Amino acid sequence: MNLYPRFSAHVADALAALVADGSLPAGLDMTHVAVEPPRDASHGDLATNAAMVLAKAAGMKPRDIAVMLAQSLARLPDVAEAEVAGPGFLNLRLKPDVWRAELAAIAAAGDDYGRSTIGAGKPVNVEYVSANPTGPMHMGHCRGAVVGDALASVLAFAGYRVTKEYYINDAGGQVDTLARSAHLRYREALGETIAIPEGFYPGDYLVPVGAALAAEFGDRFVAAPEAAWLALFRTRTVALMMDRIRADLALLGIRQDVFFSEASLGNRVQEALDTLTAKGLIYEGVLEAPKGDAAEDWEPRPQTLFRATQFGDDSDRALKKSDGSWTYFAGDVAYHFDKLQRGYTALVDLFGADHGGYVKRMQAAVRALSGNSVPLDIKIVQMVKLLRAGEPVKMSKRSGNFVTLADVVEEVGKDVVRFIMLTKRSDSQLDFDFAKVVEQSRDNPVFYVQYAHARIASLGRKAAEAGIALPAPDFGLLDDTDLALVKLAAQWPRLVEQAAEAREPHRIAFYLGDLAAAFHAQWNMGNDDAARRFVRADAPALTAARLALAGAIGQVIRTGLAVMGVEAASELH
Repeated sequence: MNLYPRFSAHVADALAALVADGSLPAGLDMTHVAVEPPRDASHGDLATNAAMVLAKAAGMKPRDIAVMLAQSLARLPDVAEAEVAGPGFLNLRLKPDVWRAELAAIAAAGDDYGRSTIGAGKPVNVEYVSANPTGPMHMGHCRGAVVGDALASVLAFAGYRVTKEYYINDAGGQVDTLARSAHLRYREALGETIAIPEGFYPGDYLVPVGAALAAEFGDRFVAAPEAAWLALFRTRTVALMMDRIRADLALLGIRQDVFFSEASLGNRVQEALDTLTAKGLIYEGVLEAPKGDAAEDWEPRPQTLFRATQFGDDSDRALKKSDGSWTYFAGDVAYHFDKLQRGYTALVDLFGADHGGYVKRMQAAVRALSGNSVPLDIKIVQMVKLLRAGEPVKMSKRSGNFVTLADVVEEVGKDVVRFIMLTKRSDSQLDFDFAKVVEQSRDNPVFYVQYAHARIASLGRKAAEAGIALPAPDFGLLDDTDLALVKLAAQWPRLVEQAAEAREPHRIAFYLGDLAAAFHAQWNMGNDDAARRFVRADAPALTAARLALAGAIGQVIRTGLAVMGVEAASELH
């Protein structure tokens, strides 16, 4: 058990004792009692909000509860001081040996330090990217790909059984347009001069697709009517484009477990509709007129509707178009119905910025289909603004004039791309400046974290070059300044669980930035005071202890980077 759950248990035991002796009333809701690092490290090592959250229900002053709790916790062998502050905040200062023991725990656990069991093996589906197979991956897809992959990784590290899924939009008009565009490139590959009509996909990425079709079919479909080749070319072109998309994702180290075809839904739409009908959630009705300019062209007509408002949506939702075909929403309902049938206990979808209005209806559908038993968490991923020489880089899939993911990875590297994509919350816009992301300065977060790890990796070499014979590390030689690093490293297990529960992998990048900054600060102390250096030829025992300390910090950085899908650098050039 890591440090924070251990002291949460101590607080829970102390509160239970106060209830048992009548100092606190029975039946208090302890759900929101937490143990966490204080906002200001000078206040102590741990803080609990117990008195503040229990006071109202207990009918007592927060400070009175805090004083009783402090008296109980002060008797713990690991606690040096329990101090009540302000109206009822309780801060704990732990004995140095607690942190020395945590340092030993980091060293013993290695790559598994911070690994959690809170997921308890529960199956979770994380669906991300799911770009239409009408072009290669570009930077408009990149952020969602990285965020989704990192989220899946942190959930797995927290003990969940994760399936990483890609939904292939291989049905609908855009795929027919793709097939027609590929047919033009097929004719071009056979020597014909072509003109690409407005509305087709003109990008050069379809040139190799056309060549592959020409190699497979020869001139068999050059003059054939569309009905003879459209379905075949659609299937072949989607398969070839998905091969390229998989290759593009692999450049980022992303390999998904399931590629689910929209075209394979088949009877799933009707099955989902039957399920909702059986629950009394489908009816024939007329929706209210939409607000704004769209209302001018609106005509009231009977439609097959889902009672989405019963599950938190703003209006009920249509499942059929006027021509009797299913709506796009109906297909998504069926897809999520299929996920539920596969037994997942939680679903996570990553949506692009233009799908924000789609969130409530999808969550309503999953609530209805699962009987409120399976949560659907939808994360909105805002756009990435590409900058080069201070000027925006524009993207347009249809024109073929865009920056591909492969181009960016080739220029700056996988690790830079992945790290930078996690340096902000996914629902806030992100600037990606080609110059700044490779800049070797503390203003570049990926460099600053990698530099900390590279510095740590250099310490063993420095000690060897100095000819220092290192004894077994004695952590008793580490002082409060040294142990401050351990205190920050000890937050890693807690951070993993928080990032998993909030579905926010960017928290890892933030944390690693703080840990790297703390290490650099201690390293820089040695520039002014030789006694603070990690490697000291005149103090081999202290050097051994500090190298073990640095090694533990490096281990946490390395593990955190691995969860982000980033390799730790041992040297920087």
